Amino acid sequence: MTYKEGFVKFMVDSGVLTFGEFTLKSGRKSPYFMNSGNYNTGAQLAKLGEFYAECIHDNGIEFETLFGPAYKGIPLAVATATALYNKFGIDVNYSFDRKEAKDHGEGGVIVGKQLADREKVVIIEDVMTSGKALREVLPKLKAAADVDVTAMVIQCDRMEKGLQTDLSAVQEVSREFGIKIYSIVNINDIIEAIENGVIEGKEHLEAMKAYRRQYGVE
Repeated sequence: MTYKEGFVKFMVDSGVLTFGEFTLKSGRKSPYFMNSGNYNTGAQLAKLGEFYAECIHDNGIEFETLFGPAYKGIPLAVATATALYNKFGIDVNYSFDRKEAKDHGEGGVIVGKQLADREKVVIIEDVMTSGKALREVLPKLKAAADVDVTAMVIQCDRMEKGLQTDLSAVQEVSREFGIKIYSIVNINDIIEAIENGVIEGKEHLEAMKAYRRQYGVE
């Protein structure tokens, strides 16, 4: 089983990926839904970090520091840094931001590795819906130092058109900021996992493919 197949199965086993009929915030009726809030155990977090580490290692992403935007990105960055060391022997820095600057103690907005000019940074997030998180965190990073954000890694790319454009959120953000967005898996990987029997759900295949045809991007 590839790490991508393993991750799709992991999402299903964790109750994060479910199938049926779901009304999204966009108003679209989706045959599948992902709720990363259902990761809630130490074992799940450790495994999740391993999948992020696999994605980073598999794609040969160059970086020095992992950055986890508050709040969801914080445990993800920590778990990924730990997995990179335990699985691949790669020791990297990690840092994260505060929602509000601290005016006492060490102060500032950035916690963990204090960033330096030209430092290569990878942002770790759970999902990308509109790119709002990246738009909020980039000014904080640039205010701390003139860092080089080499990539952003998320769990799953729905590869779905926006409401006002034929580009997906990932494509829009990548074009706007010139940052490569990597995902552990995408919707095609989920469909293939069902077809290959990695997970159950063949009764949802036609709905999944129809949704992909209607709203999908390449």
